[in-house]
Amino acid sequence: MCSRAKALRSEGITPARPDIAQRPSQLNRAPDLRTTPSAIPLIGASANRIMAEKIDIEASKNEDFNKLKLSDLNARLKQVHKGGGEKRIAKQHEQGKMTARERIDALLDPKSPRIEIGAFAADGMYKEHGGCPSAGVVVVIGYVSKRQCIVVANDATVKAGAWFPMTGKKNLRAQEIAIENRLPIIYLVDSAGVYLPMQDEIFPDKEHFGRIFRNNAVMSSMGITQIAAVMGSCVAGGAYLPIMSDEALIVEKTGSIFLAGSYLVKAAIGEDIDNETLGGATTHSEISGVTDYKCKDDADCLKKIRAIVDKLGKPKDAGFNREKPAPPKADPKELHGIIPIERAKPYDMREVIARLVDDSDFTEYKEGFGQSILTAYARIDGWAVGIVANQRKVVKSKKGEMQFGGVIYSDSADKATRFIANCNQKNIPLVFLQDVTGFMVGSRSEHGGIIKDGAKLVNAVSNSVVPKFTVIVGNSYGAGNYAMCGKAYDPRLIVGWPSAQVAVMGGDQAAKVLLQIEVAALKGRGEEITKEREEEILGKIRARYEEAMSPYYAAARLWLDAIIDPLETRTWISMGIEAASQAPATREFNMGVLQT
Repeated sequence: MCSRAKALRSEGITPARPDIAQRPSQLNRAPDLRTTPSAIPLIGASANRIMAEKIDIEASKNEDFNKLKLSDLNARLKQVHKGGGEKRIAKQHEQGKMTARERIDALLDPKSPRIEIGAFAADGMYKEHGGCPSAGVVVVIGYVSKRQCIVVANDATVKAGAWFPMTGKKNLRAQEIAIENRLPIIYLVDSAGVYLPMQDEIFPDKEHFGRIFRNNAVMSSMGITQIAAVMGSCVAGGAYLPIMSDEALIVEKTGSIFLAGSYLVKAAIGEDIDNETLGGATTHSEISGVTDYKCKDDADCLKKIRAIVDKLGKPKDAGFNREKPAPPKADPKELHGIIPIERAKPYDMREVIARLVDDSDFTEYKEGFGQSILTAYARIDGWAVGIVANQRKVVKSKKGEMQFGGVIYSDSADKATRFIANCNQKNIPLVFLQDVTGFMVGSRSEHGGIIKDGAKLVNAVSNSVVPKFTVIVGNSYGAGNYAMCGKAYDPRLIVGWPSAQVAVMGGDQAAKVLLQIEVAALKGRGEEITKEREEEILGKIRARYEEAMSPYYAAARLWLDAIIDPLETRTWISMGIEAASQAPATREFNMGVLQT
């Protein structure tokens, strides 16, 4: 058994076999015998059988490779879910407290769907400080008393829930989602406040700690429900968060709120007082009136939150079209066999779409024009969507031009721009499927106006008022990332499959450019560079650059909300549209001035 198969079996995954009959629908297409690599002409059933076997073996290899990536994803998630580790979890339990994830599990409706935002936030960062798994905070969109909400829970097993720079960024992302979608937001507070060794990177700037409280005020003015439960420490500036929420709960003996703790009070004014008397549940529920509900323990607190949410009025309706959901007719599990091992290898993005949309049914817009981008109307879990996807097959235009897969040309940019405008006209949410290497370059493209055509597409994406959702299937390079609704273009949610890569350009091109720069610098210092030395430098540069292209690198910095199993894509898009449906557009679609 090969090492790859052994690794799969160790994870409980059965590797794909060449004799599996059901494979992507290319199997049903007759081969072009003119391109069959054989000295003897093959005809009829024999040719079809050999070609089908070849495709089947390739799909099996793809599936094994992608399932290994999925196995790695699951292993990483399992580690992240441990937070600060078993010892700190046990200590939390000894204090009579649930962990952040246990609190969320108890709060959400049993067996209801959920999606986690930023599980890999800060992954691999802050190593000199001992790391900060999930940035020390867990963020989940789920259902509380049948109402979709976003829950933000400090993880006190990670540095006592202290705020690192990425903790602030992740909290702001949660609030951004709540604001864009008018989702009720629930804070489960258990934090020691700003992580002092890095205070200069989290305290003073516009997108730092203070922005949280500014957003509290803005959401309140917008009528977005905010509920805060103080289930542990809530100190210094952080003490404002629960009090700026609509309703605040506090747990007896474990919850505490104060601007300065007992030690600081003693040092500052000489007063000798314990933390419970200073800012415990009884103090704030019966003396100061800061909190609204006193709870005997975590379970009681979470039960009260569910009761409060149960009484909320109905949300507004954005009017998106939804019918009875239907699963894809094409097997979604075949997605693992479609995405190729080699990143530059062509494949048909229609095969991916067929495994994501209801009944595998979609209606292509301008099917024969601008073929390097696919545009189509479909349904995902019953929701009407407009899909904009990079076609990875090499295609030939009616003008006779061969077009590379994954590259945006003038005609495809024009088509996508018009399609985005149509979806805004019809109030249809947009789904972008990215596997893009960028815009076409060269004199032919420049003379044809690729810059202005690309600008029109960027303009349409930027000014779209219907909700946008982005899935990075494979490559996401350079300006292609922008035009296909990368993070900078306000997708309501953006996720990547384990096969995703995000960078300004592909690894090989970037490594060679960086090599030239480094070699020139070394020669400038009088060093002689041999061929062997050049290869050594290239290898180091490539390894460093490829690490930065990884989806985990992107997710650690919240360029991606999550890395997901392709089979979870429909759930993410459906829950995202459901959230967006609570927030009707507040402005008209207007692309502004276009260079025609």
